[in-house]
Amino acid sequence: MLEQYLPFLGLIIFGNIENLVLSSQGVVAGVNPVKLGVASIVCVCIWLFIGTFATGMFIQYAPLIDFIGGLAIFILGAQSMIESIRGD
Repeated sequence: MLEQYLPFLGLIIFGNIENLVLSSQGVVAGVNPVKLGVASIVCVCIWLFIGTFATGMFIQYAPLIDFIGGLAIFILGAQSMIESIRGD
């Protein structure tokens, strides 16, 4: 069963890391941590649902999905680092 998720393993790992980065960025910005936590859990559950049921349909596009997801993770990470360095 887990073999079907192996093409997305990198995206799963780095996506979770990016979720932590974005959450910490929200805390630093002064967002209510309870609301941020609830929103984060809701988003993770939605992605879990989508990933569980859509993997079989879109496995043929795994390399493209990995590239787009990896690019988005890189851009969001770079954006958060730039903002933290500038102090915005």
